[in-house]
Amino acid sequence: MPQPSDRTSRIRDLLTEAFEPLHLKITDDSARHAGHAGAAPGGETHFNVEITSAAFEGLSRVQIQRAVMMVLQTEFDTGLHALSLQAKMP
Repeated sequence: MPQPSDRTSRIRDLLTEAFEPLHLKITDDSARHAGHAGAAPGGETHFNVEITSAAFEGLSRVQIQRAVMMVLQTEFDTGLHALSLQAKMP
């Protein structure tokens, strides 16, 4: 099984600290975007995130997306280009 990348580990740490998820799956999908805008030769630019957290209770889908994006802002500032997010409450 491949080791998680540095960015994957940072994303995991940031989301875990902020939302204490019951479920969290992070997939580097960069290889599928090779040659597209924002893609880098080393990958770590496009990710899929599945997260389930009680912290999302009472929030709209847009509010959840904004909260996640704010938590990951430093990653976007340093090369994360796209994030596909599937977030839900338990």
